[in-house]
Amino acid sequence: MQVLNKKLADEGHPNQASPDRTLREFNLLRWFSVVSLLIIASVAVGLGYVSTQFVVEDSVERDAMLTAQFIQAMAKAEVRHSRIPPGTTMAQLLDPRMDKQHPGISADLAASTRIEFLDHVEHLPDTLLTNVYALDRTIVWSTNPLLIGQKIVGDDDLDESFHSQVPVSASYHKADEDREEQKFQREPEYLFIENYIPMFDESGTQVLSMVEVYKEPQDLVRRIQRGYVLIWTSTLLGGALIYFGLFWIVRRAAGLLHAQQTKLVASETFVALGEMSSAVAHSLRNPLATIRSSAELAQEIASERSQKNIGDIINQVDRMSRWVRELLVSLRPLKDDAEAVDLIAAVEDTCSAFAQQTERNKVQLQVSTPPSALVVSQPVLLTQILNSLFSNALEAMPGGGRLTLEVLELTGEGKVQLTLSDTGKGMSQQQERMVFKPFFTTKQGGLGVGLVLVKRIMERFGGAVSLTSREEEGTRVCLIFNVAAGGDHGAEHPGGGG
Repeated sequence: MQVLNKKLADEGHPNQASPDRTLREFNLLRWFSVVSLLIIASVAVGLGYVSTQFVVEDSVERDAMLTAQFIQAMAKAEVRHSRIPPGTTMAQLLDPRMDKQHPGISADLAASTRIEFLDHVEHLPDTLLTNVYALDRTIVWSTNPLLIGQKIVGDDDLDESFHSQVPVSASYHKADEDREEQKFQREPEYLFIENYIPMFDESGTQVLSMVEVYKEPQDLVRRIQRGYVLIWTSTLLGGALIYFGLFWIVRRAAGLLHAQQTKLVASETFVALGEMSSAVAHSLRNPLATIRSSAELAQEIASERSQKNIGDIINQVDRMSRWVRELLVSLRPLKDDAEAVDLIAAVEDTCSAFAQQTERNKVQLQVSTPPSALVVSQPVLLTQILNSLFSNALEAMPGGGRLTLEVLELTGEGKVQLTLSDTGKGMSQQQERMVFKPFFTTKQGGLGVGLVLVKRIMERFGGAVSLTSREEEGTRVCLIFNVAAGGDHGAEHPGGGG
């Protein structure tokens, strides 16, 4: 039996191995942590990138549109102010090579109108460089005189702006030293905006010239940078909150699943053991009864020398019968019919029942209890709990010691705490971790179901049990009961427990 108990305690029920292997093969919390982190991080980075790109492009396009509207409005105003004949636009006057080819307009008038317009363009705020292109891509005017007269070939952005007929096109980037037209008189501090503003003919369908404006709007740049910080901070914080929120939920769910699976495995174990124990009990009861009856008959006629051996047979049969009875009780389904039971009366009855054994083992009993404490339990089961704990404590102190029992009402929590401490031989840390495992015992000839039954009974009625122990110092068992609501429906006396 000892070998069987140890094997069951070490290996557990066969049905228990499969769920444990399943948990090891698929760890829900670990997989969720990794996969959800990758998904949320990817989504957060994607959203942050898209949001920043939208903010930048929208801000740049809006600034470019305002610049284009301002320049085109100035062009129309200068043409009207100079009294240029109808049908002529500023786009036709920007190329000085064509000053003498405008019918009805003198070269001086064309030049003065152009100079007035370009003077306004030159003094636009936040401007790094401004170029004016003729239809053949020649720079006919620039704020950098060194660029005037150069013909730009192979500039895809410039060619596209001439052909697209879009009111304005803009881009936000760094300077490119390879591009001849980007010879700034001062280097931009951060990034700059490049605007292509087409100048149309009177019909508005053909682009005759192009104004290229390089700007570094300090206020806009600062706003874009603040937008970067705000968007990425919000995205990271939002992703972190979502991740940790989901992680907490899944962690809690995984814990509940693990607890429920543990309970399910334990329930299946008890069911299997119950069926096994019932079969064993039915198979052993009749032979044991026969052996005991035969031994009692033999004891009546046996010689004095045989009396001791026959007595040993009867004692061992009784012990086997007690094992079978304890096994059946520990595996029997518990009823949920809770009652209000007087814990103090149950403690007093248990102390009286063990009085002789306490005195025989030279154990000092110290009891500290309030006048009354009604708890949620059942009288018979509560007596069984106390009997099991008293029996364990006394067996741990064969040479005497001190047994302390204290009952405290946990004010404001609706709980009652019963603490039972002995000064016995105690247990090692490994034994302490195993005490609530079925069929684990440190006692010679023990079955290892007493504390398991205590735990089942306490948890069935919403209570809890904990045990701490140190070798050669003793063991402390703490029971937490729920206080019975009302108690007027009868705190039944649990009766004695022998």
